[in-house]
Amino acid sequence: MQVEFVEQMPSTQEFLVDAVREGRITPPFAIAANRQSAGIGSRGNDWEGVSGNLAFSFCVAQSDLPADVPPQSASIYFAMIMQELLASLGSQLWLKWPNDFYVDERKIGGTMTNKIKNTLVCGIGMNLLGAPEYAGILDIKISAKDAIEGFFALYENKISWKQIFRNFSLQFQKSQKFSVHLGGEKISLAQAKLCEDGSIIINEERVYALR
Repeated sequence: MQVEFVEQMPSTQEFLVDAVREGRITPPFAIAANRQSAGIGSRGNDWEGVSGNLAFSFCVAQSDLPADVPPQSASIYFAMIMQELLASLGSQLWLKWPNDFYVDERKIGGTMTNKIKNTLVCGIGMNLLGAPEYAGILDIKISAKDAIEGFFALYENKISWKQIFRNFSLQFQKSQKFSVHLGGEKISLAQAKLCEDGSIIINEERVYALR
């Protein structure tokens, strides 16, 4: 995977989505910024950036993923690769459904994926060095460069969705202590049931990780 490192840009995700859509960049490609001035968080909210935090986006052909990965759960797949990497280094990081990174009960980052024809553009952001008051910081020391290189090394192993889902399902009970925003409403995950394709059934409705 070719990774381009830059000092600062508004948003790696917006840059790469636009570049792929306009045909200026083709997969595989990744870009990382030492600092984002207009990062994107959950539901399109701004995510404050601090120099040295993790902020990168990459694009891959959908066909590059293992055949059993549900397309609608690509964010879960990518996020769990990062989670498994950091857990192997001693972190207690876990993934809250569908795409938020937490340490204990504090959000420290997240993942989002856009699909452009047959290309997936994924962005991953995480607080490694600093965070606003409402958020947390990763509980181990690792540089953004090492995290990115470790992520792609693990991604190249082509871990099956079956293995990813097994590990994710073990963490899902932690998600049930939280809520999610669906259709403009804040809904508790306490009674949510996790399905094998990464979706959940809540209030008798199946909901997918669409971001």
